[in-house]
Amino acid sequence: MNNLVFGKYIPIDSPMHRLDPRAKLIGLFLMIAAVFVPKSWWVFLVIAILLTIALASAKIGIRMIVQSFKPMLMMMLFLLIINSLTVKTGEPLFAIGTFTIYHDAIFNTLFVIVRLLLMISITTLLTATTNPLDLTLGIEWLLKPLEVIHFPSHEVAMMVSIALRFIPTIIEETIRIMNAQKSRGVDFENGKLSQKIAAILSLIVPLFSVAFERAYELADAMEARGYVPGAKRTRYHVLKFKFTDYLFIFICGLVLAFSIASRSFL
Repeated sequence: MNNLVFGKYIPIDSPMHRLDPRAKLIGLFLMIAAVFVPKSWWVFLVIAILLTIALASAKIGIRMIVQSFKPMLMMMLFLLIINSLTVKTGEPLFAIGTFTIYHDAIFNTLFVIVRLLLMISITTLLTATTNPLDLTLGIEWLLKPLEVIHFPSHEVAMMVSIALRFIPTIIEETIRIMNAQKSRGVDFENGKLSQKIAAILSLIVPLFSVAFERAYELADAMEARGYVPGAKRTRYHVLKFKFTDYLFIFICGLVLAFSIASRSFL
């Protein structure tokens, strides 16, 4: 869990950090759409190369991103098992007794896994290079047109940014509680299934208690600073698009166009 970087803001100076949060949000949506459109591995390779360049410019180590994939290993294994049991199309690859593994089972699993890894990497790039306040302003700007139908854009944006910010906080609290439980003799790794369930229950109850306590502390802090939901607020920091922001959106749009075109030509 210590290696998980999703939701963490890394306060350093880099070209990605200096981009407008609205540009990064628009680019995020364009890149995620580009990940789910193609059926060619060449498109995934292009997206991965561009994403690697973006991570390098943001001074985020690839090692950190790779380590954050570790919690997904069980889900990847589960996908592989399910596809191997259900997909019976394509050429047979190998057989284990009377059970045969087919090409499409492996191919479809790899396709899903690559898409998921790219999507998480793109989202991590956004949260690591955008502080929660700017992220709130960016989401609010994107939801602004919905205010015509009285949609609470500011409140929704605030909830989304707080939820993202709480991810690393909850992870840190989970690690702290697990260490405290281990010091009292709780074993999270060994033992029977019933013992593991009991160990997890001993973790969930204090974790919920800490989460609610943090939420109450945050609510009290916001009230103490005069925050009123729905009230009109002025901005000390006004967001302005720059040339680099338009260039970033243009590049992400080109990637999406290339991804869409690949369905016909690749």
